[in-house]
Amino acid sequence: MDQHEQPPSDGAPKQTLDSCDIARVMRAIPHRYPFLLVDRVVDMVLGESAVGVKNVTINENFFQGHFPAHPVMPGVLIIEAMAQTAAVLVVETLGPSAHGKIVYFMSIENAKFRRPVGPGDQLRIHINKDRQRGNVWKFNAVAKVDGVAVAEASYAAMIMDR
Repeated sequence: MDQHEQPPSDGAPKQTLDSCDIARVMRAIPHRYPFLLVDRVVDMVLGESAVGVKNVTINENFFQGHFPAHPVMPGVLIIEAMAQTAAVLVVETLGPSAHGKIVYFMSIENAKFRRPVGPGDQLRIHINKDRQRGNVWKFNAVAKVDGVAVAEASYAAMIMDR
């Protein structure tokens, strides 16, 4: 992981992280197989935005029942991947003292699903912080496959101790 400072646009330099690999993602959030739905987080601007990457494979356990003859990633799991990407951003923004804390959903609004996601797709989850007050953060997210939007949502989450 490389950390950089971007040139200031509003007077304060923005800290960026090129990439958080799976080991760092797992240090940041408590999710584990089969419910860890982010393989990597890239293009992170601390406190502002990030892109989560999920490589969707036929080996995903949910494809056994959703749907065996026509495998489709459940929309609720795409929303969960958005939340996990946001959780990594929150924890990385707050620093090591936040590692292992839990980020809970508070609300999900305007969820839309544009097209199915299946085996072989790479889901790229673009999240942007809308606002933050105390331990409550609000985000907007768009999940894309090959640059085409497949899902979007706005949501709020709260970071708390276990």
